[in-house]
Amino acid sequence: MKNNIKVERAIKGLTQEGLAIKVAVSRQTINAMEANKYVPSTVLALKVAKIFNKTVEEIFILEKGD
Repeated sequence: MKNNIKVERAIKGLTQEGLAIKVAVSRQTINAMEANKYVPSTVLALKVAKIFNKTVEEIFILEKGD
């Protein structure tokens, strides 16, 4: 699963740490999501999308085989 977290963070001027605090996870979790090494729970995906005022589908992109 790909995502646009890094791009959206840049638009909002948020660091990984800043986003992590807002969604109550570690900075390492944000880093892993951005690197496509961690698939977030539904709740976390919804929290991230809400921070950026986007839908989950606008942030997270399913790829063939996901």
